[in-house]
Order: sequence, then C-alpha cells, then structure tokens
Amino acid sequence: MLKKFKGIDRDIKLFILATFIFSFCSGIYDTMFNNFLNDNFKINSLQRTLLEFPRELPGVLMVFVAALLFFLNTRKLAALAFSITGVGLILMGTLSKSYNIMLVWLFIFSLGQHIFLPLNSSIVMELSEKGNDGRRLGQIQSLKNIAVILGAFFVSIGFKYIGLNYKTAMVMSGILIIISSFLINSMSAGVTSKKGSHLKFNKKYNLYYALTSLYGMRKQIFITFAPWALVTTFHKPVYYIANLIIIGSVVGIFVQPYVGKIIDTYGERVVLRFEALVFVFVCILYGFAPTWFPKDIAILIVSACYISDQTLMSLGIARATYIKKIAEKKEDISNTLSLGLSIDHFFAISVALIGGLLWYKLGYKAVFILGAIISLINFFVAKKININTEDVLVVEDSKA
Repeated sequence: MLKKFKGIDRDIKLFILATFIFSFCSGIYDTMFNNFLNDNFKINSLQRTLLEFPRELPGVLMVFVAALLFFLNTRKLAALAFSITGVGLILMGTLSKSYNIMLVWLFIFSLGQHIFLPLNSSIVMELSEKGNDGRRLGQIQSLKNIAVILGAFFVSIGFKYIGLNYKTAMVMSGILIIISSFLINSMSAGVTSKKGSHLKFNKKYNLYYALTSLYGMRKQIFITFAPWALVTTFHKPVYYIANLIIIGSVVGIFVQPYVGKIIDTYGERVVLRFEALVFVFVCILYGFAPTWFPKDIAILIVSACYISDQTLMSLGIARATYIKKIAEKKEDISNTLSLGLSIDHFFAISVALIGGLLWYKLGYKAVFILGAIISLINFFVAKKININTEDVLVVEDSKA
C-alpha cells in the first residue's frame, strides 16, 4: 500500500492525507458530541432538536456562501473550509461557558464542515478517470472510514482509560484540521466557477434536487435521533457510541469500494433504491425493537441498525456520480452539489424540528415512523433515474 501511495499523483496524495486527517478528527468529534451535550448542558430532547438549527443552518446558506466565494477554485475553497472548521472546534472546546455561547462556536465549526461537503465529491471527481468516478469515490470513502475508526478508537480508549476530556480532544482535533488545510492549499488549482452560477436552478437537474431533498430528511433521522436514542433512551456512554462507529467504519472499509464499482457497473438507480428500501426496515426496527424484544436483545438490534445506517450513508456517493453524468458543463458539478447541499439542509432542518416535536409529544417511535415514510417515498423517486449515456459529460483533463 505504501508503494502504491508513493507512486500516485501528487494532488491525489495531498488530498488523501488532508481528508484522512479531517476524517480522523471528525471521528473524534462525532463520537463524543452527543455525550458532550448531555454531560455539559443536560439538555432535553426538544433542546437537542432545536440545536440542529444553528448546526444545519450553514448547509442552507451554503449556496450563498459558495456564490460569495466564487473567485476561489475548489482546492482553495476546501483549504478555507478546513481552517474555519478547525477554529470553530478549538473555540467550542475552550470557550463554551454556556449552552448559548457554545451554539455560536458550533455554527462556525459547522460552516467550515458544510463548505467542504460538496467540494469533497467534486475534487475527487476532478481527480478521477472518465467512467471511474464511483470507484474513486468509494476508495476515498474507504480511506476516510479508516480515519474515522482511528478517531473513534482514540475516544474509546482515551475516555475509558487515560482520562481524555472534551476540551483536550476538541483542541487537538482543531489544530490537526488547520494543519491539514495547508496540504489542500498546496494542491494545484481546481475548477473555478463563474460569478452567480451557484444561484441558478436548472430544470434538467430537478430529479437530483428531489433526491437530495429526501436524502436531507433521511440523513437527519440518523444524525440527530439515532444516537440521541442510544444516549437518552438506552443510556449508553460515549465509549459505546465510539465502538459502534468503529464497527460501522470497519464494515465501510470493505463495503464502500464495492459500492463504487456497483455504481459504475449497474448505475445509480439500483444503489439509491436499495438504500431507500433498507432504511425503511432500519427505521421500523429503531422504533419498535424495544417493544417487540426483551431489553438486551432490543439494544443489540438498535445497535445493529445504527451500524447498518452508518454503512448506508456511504451510498450517497451515487447522487454525486449521477449529477456528474447529467451535467451540461464541468462547473455545473460543484455548483449543483453546493445548491443541492442547501436544499438538503433546508429539508434536514425541517425534519429535525418536526421530529423533535414528534419525539416530545408522542415519543421517539413517531420519529422513526416518519423516517420510514420518507425513505419509502425516496424508493419511488429513485426509480425515475434514467441516464442517457450520450448525454454524459466528458472530462478531458481528469487525472488517474
């Protein structure tokens, strides 16, 4: 592996190193965030839901941020995103004297994260060979999973055995992310968008907009309510969540390269319909396992659902490869991904608020019933994907 790494293109090498560090730090943050909230601020389920507004608002604003920073190419913009993320995480770890102040730092941290989200797929596809986008995205995602495993393992061991605390973990992660921004900044120039191009809707991409809307709602069920159920309903500590993330990431290492190959071979429709159908059953088990099974068995089932859910998230690369295949111009790829991210997060915030109210009024089962309904709709929408290979954009200057 080391020999292969030395022989690959310099830009790919820098991108792999930078995203590996970023994913390692994300593994640390994601593993401990819900416990950080519960241990430091003692918030209830409704407050946890309302927190999603400042955390996801940068995603809604992403299209405007991208339009404002149109003059930066994709690599420079990614470097800026890493710097903002790192600063936000350091501030969150050191200056969160109250819940409301913490929300300000969370917004800054989340802004950096959301600037990078569409750029990740866009840059990978810039570096991919024609017809090899899914495989390359799967490979990068697999490497990111290794990094997430290491981050989660670091939290699991650190909190359980060596007295690691939230402040130290966040500051260390923030510094590492800032360092990785220099690696991204050292890459050659990427694609630069035209002024105002981020704000344009294109009717040709309506199906992509619909898919990303449904994904935003489905994703929020996993990000917000699944771990919150484990922490508050089943009273699981931080290292238990860390272990689930490690297991899910290990599974992802082996699964995700094949996901890319399946996308390249069988197409996005097959993958996205499979994702939607499986998530229907995952949501049903999330909601009803505690009623249908003894407590110990229910915990195992819900934990298995969490791992399955985490693995399913990797299938989202099919939406990125779909937009590349139908893009009219090269710059449309990153622009549409940015606009899609804003649409995704608008619906994600909506579901977070609705789901929080459902949980507060009717209990957590209602949230997962909603998730099953959303995913069932997604199953039928994905059926409409029909790519004419003659319309696929040819990227002439891509790299192996």
